[in-house]
Amino acid sequence: MPNPTTLTELFLDGIARYGSRPVAMRVKRNGTWEDISYTSLMDQVRAIAFGLRELGVGPGQNVGLLSENRPEWAFIDYACLMNRCADVPVYPTLPAGQISYILRDSGATALFVSSKAQLEKILSIRDPDVLPALRHIIALDDDATGPGVMPLGDLMKRGREAAAKYPRWQDEAREVRPDDLATLIYTSGTTGDPKGVMLTHGNLCSNVVGSATMIELVDGDEALSFLPLSHVFERMAGHYLLYYKGVIINYAQSIDTVSADMLERRPTVVLSVPRLYEKIYARILEGAAKSPVKKKIFDWARAQGDAWTDLTLAGKPVPAFLGFKKGIGDKLVFSKLRERVGGRLRFFVSGGAPLSAEIAKFFYTAGLPIFEGYGLTETSPVITVNTPEAIRMGTVGKPIPGTEVRIAADGEILCRGAQVMKGYYNKPEASREAVDAEGWFHTGDIGEFDRDGFLRITDRKKDIIVTAGGKNIAPQPIENRVKTNPFVLNAVMIGDKRKFPVMLVVPNVESLRAWAASRNLAFADDEAMLGSKDVAEKMEREVKKSLRDLAHFEMPKKVLVVHRDFSIESGELTPTLKVKRRVVEKNYQAQIDALYASGGGGD
Repeated sequence: MPNPTTLTELFLDGIARYGSRPVAMRVKRNGTWEDISYTSLMDQVRAIAFGLRELGVGPGQNVGLLSENRPEWAFIDYACLMNRCADVPVYPTLPAGQISYILRDSGATALFVSSKAQLEKILSIRDPDVLPALRHIIALDDDATGPGVMPLGDLMKRGREAAAKYPRWQDEAREVRPDDLATLIYTSGTTGDPKGVMLTHGNLCSNVVGSATMIELVDGDEALSFLPLSHVFERMAGHYLLYYKGVIINYAQSIDTVSADMLERRPTVVLSVPRLYEKIYARILEGAAKSPVKKKIFDWARAQGDAWTDLTLAGKPVPAFLGFKKGIGDKLVFSKLRERVGGRLRFFVSGGAPLSAEIAKFFYTAGLPIFEGYGLTETSPVITVNTPEAIRMGTVGKPIPGTEVRIAADGEILCRGAQVMKGYYNKPEASREAVDAEGWFHTGDIGEFDRDGFLRITDRKKDIIVTAGGKNIAPQPIENRVKTNPFVLNAVMIGDKRKFPVMLVVPNVESLRAWAASRNLAFADDEAMLGSKDVAEKMEREVKKSLRDLAHFEMPKKVLVVHRDFSIESGELTPTLKVKRRVVEKNYQAQIDALYASGGGGD
């Protein structure tokens, strides 16, 4: 079967290729995992597509999709594509005001809403003057009811009853062209209003096919889906790519049940963002520090594993005795980590933000390689990725087939290829700024190639700190090093146009409690502990210990202990858990100003 050039081809070819298989995806309902076959998938997609047609929703229209990850998300997406509509996925974590902006800007004529809580947001903003194009609201959950709201079951019933009216449905779907719009994905954005990225069938299909040549997916593979499907990384890799390769998709119940779902479903492949790996790593370090004996065993096993990894990745022979010691360390330490993720996992894939080289090396040593890639919403998203045959820690790999990457004179990464977006919806000027006349997309990231062609990301161009003394500092690599410290959960560096940089740190409270107890330091509660001089001095020491080999001007001169983790709800994190540093700086402006006013520092 030839490579698909449209998502409708990809869907129909998948049904033809895998249609006899009993399981395409699974979901847990009422405490039981339910199988969904390819036959059932096709039936549901057809019913939704015909139901939309009966409502007058068809080619050229935009359809909103406000839902958490669940099988219905996939059904609705494929139904829209087969109807030659473009869907507009909306993060369920967004507040009503931002949802209103996206629905208004996209001109969505219909909207699918998952739950009662999500419907309440929509009913609060449903106003013909605000959303003049929105004519239909379809609710997925039975208890999501309201005036003018149609249950999904009713829509599908209408679709099934009208099936005889659409005999050429599949033929018409195959008439979709690669340059037809498939989706509008609004960037979560770390600054300003989100922009609607126009991705075509050809954009996404080229990325699916190119990525499939780099990441080995085989018969029998199973994945766990928990990153938001509204995000392009999960959409392309965790949805289309997995379907294209016949991988069974297990939908996690929620982000909070991922650990339990891994143990139950025992996936072979998991896609995630660095925050997951950072949290797993932090928990492992916490566990190892609980007793001197555990710590000694852990450190010994890690030392043997690191030596083995260094030789293996360099393509050098591993001495027999080192291999023997690595095997013992594996049995004592690393095998337990593999069991915690189900015991069958072949690899992780990481995207969305930079991954610490230290964490990547640890997981590789544990027999759980993380293949880190790089891309943006505007590039559908993958530009580069590490592979089993070509992996280098601290880099984002090599370009996927059909992709050109070059570094501009100012260090910015430029990309050209079939995956580059059609443009920003309703924003022609911004589109021209992003994609130049020669077709190069300007990523806004700073990077470099090493001598072997691996791409290394330095930082976001707009995030580079320029101190009052004119020194340039890339904060992300520094923050990532600090986040590997067992006393740190999160970190943000501040210092643009200031005399020197400072670091905001979210401490690991459990590690601090253990440290305080070991020194007979008593506090009334965690809040008192975090506000104490002892902890302030401790966190400053830990930050500087993590960064001891930095240049003098890069070293944070002061540390601010933040008493709560950054969150999506506070606006400090995007839905994929990337820090919005400008929001963080604004939220802690008074404390930051006080830190600088207290004197000292200088570069």
